[in-house]
Amino acid sequence: MDKNDPYLLTEDKILEPPEGYFNSLKFLGPGVVMSAAIVGSGELIATTILGATSGFVFLWLIILSCVIKVTAQLEFGKRAIQTGETTMASFNGLPGPRLGKASWPIWLYVITSIIRLVLGSGILGATALVLKQALPFLPLEAWLVITAIGVALIGYRGYYQIIEKSMISMTLIFTFVTLFCVVSLQFTPYSFSYGDLLSGLSFTIPLETVFVAAGVFGITGIGTELVIYNYWLIEKGYAAYTGPRNDTEDWIRRAKGWTRVMYYDSFTSLAIYTTVTIAFYILGASILNQMGIVPAKDELVATLSHIYTETLGPWAQWLFLPGAFAVLLSSLVTSIAAGGRVYSDALSRIGLLDFRNMKQRWRWIGSMAWIIPGIWIVLFLHFRAPGFMILVAGVAALVILLIIAIAALNFRYSESDSRLTPSRFYDLCLWVSCLTISWIGIYGLIRIIAYR
Repeated sequence: MDKNDPYLLTEDKILEPPEGYFNSLKFLGPGVVMSAAIVGSGELIATTILGATSGFVFLWLIILSCVIKVTAQLEFGKRAIQTGETTMASFNGLPGPRLGKASWPIWLYVITSIIRLVLGSGILGATALVLKQALPFLPLEAWLVITAIGVALIGYRGYYQIIEKSMISMTLIFTFVTLFCVVSLQFTPYSFSYGDLLSGLSFTIPLETVFVAAGVFGITGIGTELVIYNYWLIEKGYAAYTGPRNDTEDWIRRAKGWTRVMYYDSFTSLAIYTTVTIAFYILGASILNQMGIVPAKDELVATLSHIYTETLGPWAQWLFLPGAFAVLLSSLVTSIAAGGRVYSDALSRIGLLDFRNMKQRWRWIGSMAWIIPGIWIVLFLHFRAPGFMILVAGVAALVILLIIAIAALNFRYSESDSRLTPSRFYDLCLWVSCLTISWIGIYGLIRIIAYR
């Protein structure tokens, strides 16, 4: 076994956890990488579409979709730190029926992940549309292939540290510019009032927009990205620094310390993606809804650019296009990197490979970096509707959210170390999180089926 393997826990990798938030800053990153996957798909496209179609009425859902999932995220993170297990390994230990070597959550995740391939395809198409608008000398199909090859090359040898640094910079730049647009919005004819914001907190659910709303809930905040979170935590070193699980007080101290760092990481990313999600929703509800236009098909990027041009001026299109390209690219790179890891791990539970073997793992991850973009190209050329494709993937994510809720409760009450029992307030938050996720997931699926 390779001692450099982050998934292998050994005594020589143990590191004492830092004290305090500022001393922990250099160890943060997994949550921000997770946020980068959301900004291009959830915030820029899905959230803005919901604002454009519904106005301010779903502001409550936007806030809830971000905040309600964080306790489940913490429980997944604790599981990774305490055991060093990947998400698929933990899923495979859940009680219930099995088919072959794999348990029911593995098979259900694989099935829904096939549907969720349209998410990456929609983002790839949106990225190609950005390039086509900025550099129209090549057809859309050419930009589609060029983008796919580019992200495949990045993902082929994309180790965690490279992904983390590039995604953080891309996400932060676009975040600051978007927040500036929200402030500038108040000096335009599209300004919003406190009454508009309050109207969005009435918990109303218009049936005609339930499909869009369900897709947004599944894709914003942390949805299926929560499944990926444990891989980034492990590759950042949290589990290895804690060390192999044992009965010593030293291990308990390290487990508590690195869990605390994970809390800092989770709540920092929560602040980032919640702020950005609300910002994009407000821009969509204020500008696009009043203009009566909804981002769709080949006009997706041109329509979305109004959230910049109507606040900062026509020149801001050339600020929007690089920014949109950056966050869409960050979503693609993160999706490639995450998809390769999770799909390979899921297939290993079925018995097609050994994820614990570092050489096999990287061979499969490298192969996935080319296979997944190829599938994305085919799907986009068939559907050619990136906004709709992303929302469909968000609806499919509702099924995965149900698995997440079940798994989080199982981790807490059946798998957690009794020496690390959390407070009653934490348990209350976890139950509220899991029950809310389950209720909205089931309600959304039923409403979509009934309304359609």
